[in-house]
Amino acid sequence: MAQNTNREVVDAVIAGAGPAGISAAITLARAGKEVVVLERGDYPGAKNMFGGAIYAQPAAEIFPEFWKTAPVERYNVEHRYALLGDKDGTTISYRNGEHSKEGHYNSFTVIRAKWDRWCAEQAEAAGAFIVPETLVESLIIEDGKVVGVKTEQEEFYAKVTIVADGVNSLLAKQAWDRPEIKPENVALGIKEVISLPKEKIQDRFNLEGDAGVIYTILGGPMQGIVGLGYVYTNLDSVVVGLGVSLEDLKHKKTKPYELLNELKKHPTIKPLINGGELLEYSAHLIPEGGFKAMPTLYKDGVMIVGDAAMLVNNVHWEGTNLAMMSGKFAAETALQAYDKEDYSANMLSLYQKKLEESFVLKDLKSYKNVMGFLEDNSKVFLGFYPSKINEFMNQFTAVDGVPKKTKYRQFIGDVIKQRSIPQIMSDGIKFANLAGGILLK
Repeated sequence: MAQNTNREVVDAVIAGAGPAGISAAITLARAGKEVVVLERGDYPGAKNMFGGAIYAQPAAEIFPEFWKTAPVERYNVEHRYALLGDKDGTTISYRNGEHSKEGHYNSFTVIRAKWDRWCAEQAEAAGAFIVPETLVESLIIEDGKVVGVKTEQEEFYAKVTIVADGVNSLLAKQAWDRPEIKPENVALGIKEVISLPKEKIQDRFNLEGDAGVIYTILGGPMQGIVGLGYVYTNLDSVVVGLGVSLEDLKHKKTKPYELLNELKKHPTIKPLINGGELLEYSAHLIPEGGFKAMPTLYKDGVMIVGDAAMLVNNVHWEGTNLAMMSGKFAAETALQAYDKEDYSANMLSLYQKKLEESFVLKDLKSYKNVMGFLEDNSKVFLGFYPSKINEFMNQFTAVDGVPKKTKYRQFIGDVIKQRSIPQIMSDGIKFANLAGGILLK
């Protein structure tokens, strides 16, 4: 370790051993740098929670051919989108058999406690030093520059500090003077892991071998509120969960576990998990503000990554892959800073440039207006129109002696009675403007 005024200084200290922190650690360790990772949990992954999938391409950039040795559950070959009413639902799906072949994998379901621990082991094997059960209390700031972190027991000094301590980042509040996160910029995610025999999962989800399915769910108990549900298949368990805006939970005076229980009872979901045994219940805050809620990503001596930087794409349920890439980019920036012995904000701004040139910030920028749009129009676009789609499908598929033309005219008449033509036109313009902002800007 380098000496500076009689104190030990490592190349990097990282607060948090989640996907972002570990990706930064292993990138630096492979380059021969001295890295200390401080993790408040009993072990990496002990306190972490997510829906259930990691994407192959970003993960392979950090851990090449990880599927050969990592504790992955299933490779996903199908994605189903379920639009639920009170007692009915419309489901569309996309299946690609090529995603079952090496070199064509798209995503894998994983259990975070196992996955994060495996990733940490790879970082340790590369030379990173991971310290569990250690809470970072504050940054050490000298002359306006971050020079390390302080824990309950000791101080760790480093040339570069990487903040990866999650959505409720204490360090972000200190270094960036970040105010409390607004309820509309954070969601509460809850999930249950339900044990089922492997053969039942294969039968119920129409799967072979270790292939898997992902469900993205809109509506059901979440009609008219900003929230999405999900189902993931593991080898011998099924994950059912949802994420709902804290703002909506507050206004609706609704308990998240009540929503989850209603989702599990829905006729579309219940047959998938019927007879299973509850293995685990967990909850976690999810940053939802996206591009508009991001803090400054760097300052003198420090960079912020992952959930702490609000790097989550809620439209596609992408968080882990963005976290891993942000950790990798922060580490690459640090390596360039070491070469020039320059740890200023100007030098570390390369981190943001790397993110801007990648899919990470390009996607977040594309979707920057989506959450605000849904919050302002949730009753219409997450309530009225989804219910009408299911109502139409009910009439379209029913054979009850009523001529189809009569049904269609009646359906259109009912829609116009409930939502006038000027309102429908206005809704169309709003949606077109949102789509145009995603595609064109």
